[in-house]
Amino acid sequence: MEFFEDWPGYFQVLWNWSDRLLDGLWVTIQLSIYGGLLAFVIAVALGLMAGSPSLWLRAPARVLIEVFRGISLVVLLFWLMYILPLLWMYNPGLPFRGIVESTFLLGVFALGLNYGAYGAEAVRASLTTVPKGQWEATTALSMSWPHKIRRVIFPQAWALMIPSLTNLWVHLLKGSAIAYVIPLVSDFTAQLNQLRRPTDIWFSHAFIGLVIYFLLALVITVFMQALEARAKHKLGRGPSLREILSPAPKAVIPETSPAGQPQQKSTAGGER
Repeated sequence: MEFFEDWPGYFQVLWNWSDRLLDGLWVTIQLSIYGGLLAFVIAVALGLMAGSPSLWLRAPARVLIEVFRGISLVVLLFWLMYILPLLWMYNPGLPFRGIVESTFLLGVFALGLNYGAYGAEAVRASLTTVPKGQWEATTALSMSWPHKIRRVIFPQAWALMIPSLTNLWVHLLKGSAIAYVIPLVSDFTAQLNQLRRPTDIWFSHAFIGLVIYFLLALVITVFMQALEARAKHKLGRGPSLREILSPAPKAVIPETSPAGQPQQKSTAGGER
């Protein structure tokens, strides 16, 4: 195609813009990490409240989940940036004024609140998938709700919710691109918009942006898959992360034949 003819010169422009792009990439990474951590905390808190037997905890949790899940991320960001600061404008004595004046933190809060509400449903659904016998066992042991959740239920639900949280974190990464509209926050997408001027949109967005966002999403996916493997191994449902990454042959696990005679079966599926 004809627009590829100018690309050798575009790579020289890319080299000259590398410092700006790296600064914008670092802002995007920070938004994804801090927003993801905040979303996780909100997801666990609201998810546990939504799954609580107490109506006093379930009702406000459902309201918060539906509100922040139903609001568009752009609308929520606009509300945090332009409506919320009015409270401090008319009441100068209110605390946390510095947080409201930081546009970067407001972007983190918008991402955390929006995706945390989605994650809360993943947490609540994972709690309901824990086998009923586990819940009955904790009741038989007269465990309190916080005790049974912390020691028995949540460790099992954690391994089940990781795939859903992985998808949400990748979505949060892509959603962080909306930060280019935030004043004083120049993320990677904002720098790509600037790079488009001396090059073109095919090079800046459809090539550089596509590759970088794909690599960031891949890093998140691999990291969360490692967490999932570790969580399943601690529950005795799969190999450890060291075994997965080890190039050594898998160990041979003894099995008992139908006649009661021991057999040898490798974890790869081959019998001896």
